[in-house]
Amino acid sequence: MKLFISIVLTAFLGFALCLFLPWWAIAIAAFTVAVAIVQAPWKSFVTGFVALFLLWAVMAWWISFTNNNLLADKVSVMILKQQSAFMLVLVTGLIGGLVAGFAALTGSLVRKL
Repeated sequence: MKLFISIVLTAFLGFALCLFLPWWAIAIAAFTVAVAIVQAPWKSFVTGFVALFLLWAVMAWWISFTNNNLLADKVSVMILKQQSAFMLVLVTGLIGGLVAGFAALTGSLVRKL
């Protein structure tokens, strides 16, 4: 149950903070939730990763979907060297997930101190 609550809380807090702060505020959200909810370090990493991977991937997909993948196709050609909006959405989710996962892992280890 803690796992699910951590995922939802991290995603919600990450979304709320990114409305007013830069993109890296997701790390603050994941760190804060990991400090507040006691879990093993690997579970904290998983919750941070899953929460922000899903949040960023769904948001990127929605933005791409609303404009018929026009911008995502062009950006994916520049970054990934192939025209694939789906791959760009996955890479976006992976970047957000890794940042939040490592921030949550840090929060969990700081709590142990």
